[in-house]
Amino acid sequence: MAILPEALNPLAAMRRRLARWWQARLPLTDTWTLTQRNVYILPTGPGWMLALTLLVLLVASINYQLNLGYVLTFLLAGSAVVGMHICHGTLRGLTLHLQAPEPHFLGQSAVLDVQLSSERRTPRFGIALAVHGSSQWAWTDVPAQGSAKVQIAFAPSHRGLHPIPMLTAETRFPLGTFRVWTLWRPAAQVLVYPAPEAPAPPLPAGEPHASGTGSTHSQGMGDFEGVRAYRRGDPLQLVVWKKAAQALASGSDALVSRDSLQMQRHELWLAPERTGLADPEARLSRLTAWVLQADRLGLDYGLRLPGLEIAPGSGAGQRQRCLQALALC
Repeated sequence: MAILPEALNPLAAMRRRLARWWQARLPLTDTWTLTQRNVYILPTGPGWMLALTLLVLLVASINYQLNLGYVLTFLLAGSAVVGMHICHGTLRGLTLHLQAPEPHFLGQSAVLDVQLSSERRTPRFGIALAVHGSSQWAWTDVPAQGSAKVQIAFAPSHRGLHPIPMLTAETRFPLGTFRVWTLWRPAAQVLVYPAPEAPAPPLPAGEPHASGTGSTHSQGMGDFEGVRAYRRGDPLQLVVWKKAAQALASGSDALVSRDSLQMQRHELWLAPERTGLADPEARLSRLTAWVLQADRLGLDYGLRLPGLEIAPGSGAGQRQRCLQALALC
């Protein structure tokens, strides 16, 4: 059956508008305490079937004056009422806390760590969390006066700073006849870096340092031509591991290091126009791969973007600054 367009299906459009209005009324918070005001309960499909079965049993017991039928009917009805109370109490009083999500690269799933805390003296069983509208549930039990941690994943569709999608927690414990749930809008955001190009091309050639005196031409920084014999105390990041592997394959254990004096004559600048690509996203993908490659080699590098220039540096802080700039540009 063909799906009706929105103009021909006003009921679906009205439901979506009502859902957006209702969800917008929820506060943005990274800590969500469940009370009677934000926990909802409705019978499940099996719950409605149980209610219909109880109605049939009650009518049959009345018509045929079956004492045992009355006993069975009210026993099942009492069990359903107790199950409803236990099901609602499983979520009520629970506290959900979202830990700050770590940045990740486009194409990877963002993992959200949610901690569930309970002050009740009895454990809580069968609690599930998921991104609202998703069928990927993470299940856990919360111990008495303790906490449990679950991980929820979602995949952003593009780079940049993304709000955390709405989350939902639910339980159907103990009988499965009632569904108790809550909706939660976290205030945190997750940063998505561009996906690095794979395989990454060699790093571009270094530019002459403004205060440098040498005129030696620099090759790509990934295959720097200025090398010398290894000296005791040289940092491992200066060892040319490609040449070391070739030496070991030939039966020699000689190591060579990059000539730091020659390296000081040139600066490695990464910029979109040096990628040789026309597509803006492809440029950012290549720049991301170059940032990771330069960081892995321990090189000093800078980044030039329209309206932004990050001075040459190295280390985890420099990598984070450059990746963040690429994600938000």
